[in-house]
Amino acid sequence: MNTHPKKLLVLIGEYALEKFLIRDAKRFGAHGYTIADVRGGGSHGTREADWEGSRSIRMEVICDPEVASAISEHVLRNYCANYSVSMYVTDVAVLRPEKF
Repeated sequence: MNTHPKKLLVLIGEYALEKFLIRDAKRFGAHGYTIADVRGGGSHGTREADWEGSRSIRMEVICDPEVASAISEHVLRNYCANYSVSMYVTDVAVLRPEKF
């Protein structure tokens, strides 16, 4: 199997950020993304998604390391002070690198 190294950037945040995160991911060079509605709890309480104001999303972006770094640094600078956002990056191996 011929695999190619990439990064998986995962952002979990408030639903209100969705359109901004999509715009930012594209602007910093992501070729695509996946978004899902999610629920959970943490230090800021529980987000049950029972009304629009308590909805959360999980955005996944598979990309080059430089793109993951640019997106995550932008999110840290511009959103984390005022919104509930969690992020992590991990190594992944893809089979079709031209898609990412």
